[in-house]
Amino acid sequence: MSDSETTSPGPGRERQAAIYRDGVFGRRPRVPTDPASLEAAAKRKASVRGWAYVAGGAGDGVTMRANRAAFDRWAIVPRVLRDVSRRDLSVELLGRRIPAPVLLAPVGAAELLHPEADRAIAGAAAELGLPYVFSSQACFSMEECAAVMGDAPRWFQLYWSRDEGVVDSFLARAKAAGCEAIVVTLDTTMLGWRPQDLNLGSLPFSRGEGIAQYLSDPRFRELVRERLQAGLSGAASTGRPTLAALRALATMTRKFPGPFLANLRSPEPRAAVETFLDTYSRPSLTWDDIATLRERTDLPVLLKGILHPDDARQAADLGLDGIVVSNHGGRQVDGAVAALDALTDIAPAVADTNLTILFDSGIRTGADVLKALALGADAVLIGRPHVYGLAIDGRRGARDAVANIVAELDLTLGLSGLTGVAEATPEILRRS
Repeated sequence: MSDSETTSPGPGRERQAAIYRDGVFGRRPRVPTDPASLEAAAKRKASVRGWAYVAGGAGDGVTMRANRAAFDRWAIVPRVLRDVSRRDLSVELLGRRIPAPVLLAPVGAAELLHPEADRAIAGAAAELGLPYVFSSQACFSMEECAAVMGDAPRWFQLYWSRDEGVVDSFLARAKAAGCEAIVVTLDTTMLGWRPQDLNLGSLPFSRGEGIAQYLSDPRFRELVRERLQAGLSGAASTGRPTLAALRALATMTRKFPGPFLANLRSPEPRAAVETFLDTYSRPSLTWDDIATLRERTDLPVLLKGILHPDDARQAADLGLDGIVVSNHGGRQVDGAVAALDALTDIAPAVADTNLTILFDSGIRTGADVLKALALGADAVLIGRPHVYGLAIDGRRGARDAVANIVAELDLTLGLSGLTGVAEATPEILRRS
């Protein structure tokens, strides 16, 4: 073994060695290291509602399956007899160098799987030094999440509200909370047809779950007061109260700022939920609206949900900073193009621009990350795996799930004959 191997094992070998050392003492990892076991362990921990929301997809799940099948169509062709004892996973994104080309994606209503939700994920990301993209549909405010991250990088994902004042307020709060970029999600101006949730009649937001960004927002609270002044409170009753309805009322009351008993007597929590449901997304959103962002924030702007080369070119023409090639993890349009297939069309189409290209939807392993980088992504976002880890072991679980993917990326990189992620180009793959 060479000196360089001894002194610089890399995150993959370090993590691998730590797990094997623990194994000598009979300790197995709490967070499984393969995707199938990770998912199965998370499902055992999750409630029925929580699992339906996080693991479910649109329609019959065709897009979710297509996302995974797309990775199987590409094979890595390793090269040998190269000095790979030192490997560099770091990349520069929007002026910040991060230790690996991995971000933690925004996932809404994470409290369905663990009470610490986004706050735990923020802490996990900070431990890893990787960016966390705060969700608009978070269970803790962006300020609370920023407080646990210190100087670690964070971005903010924006769902474009029907109320422009809420949009501006979110943008200003994100800047004040130290967010370094805005990610505008474009593919969820309406909720997709999600049978797993529909069959349970379960929408977290209608119970006040996943709307902490709104309940902590001054402009949104102003909208709630306006609603009450207009004589509109909560949803109209559809019959005698049921136990489920009373539980839902208790949940939304607990989520609302202030004393529980006072909130229980107040119409404001129910009015807040109804205000959110009326305003949270805007189906009329167009490129003209996106063009206004340059005047509304000085943060870099990326568009999430890009699947067509023409939309990627339009983003470049508007002078935006980046795109996220994504089909929302198969949660919006059943039968949509696999995100990785879209990436192979989009990356060449904008190769002569300055767009940063991120990718999500279907990433489960370090090998998946390497394939996405080789096909044109500058970095990837990890979604379901970090939430599965959260369900299993909270902050530590979210951290370990992502650390496992980074470790596998490091080992796969070296075993493929590469010393840095910059060497991941289409030439290392073969379409199988």
